[in-house]
Amino acid sequence: MNPLVEFCVNNLMSGSQEALEKLDKDPDIDVVEYGCTSNCAICSMSLFAIADGELIMADTPSELVDKVYQFLEEESLI
Repeated sequence: MNPLVEFCVNNLMSGSQEALEKLDKDPDIDVVEYGCTSNCAICSMSLFAIADGELIMADTPSELVDKVYQFLEEESLI
């Protein structure tokens, strides 16, 4: 089973769309987009994704992708 990376549609509009597109190309990761992930305070301040249940925040889409991969590798999920 692949690790799951979740995105909030509102955060995609704030800039994380690029990160979603990059991660979605990886066949070893399942990427899901939700209408809301109930992280509104974080969503309004930072780009974020939820990687296998862990909240990952970043300032840029590229940094978000790097941090997601780093987390997944540290947890031996990929």
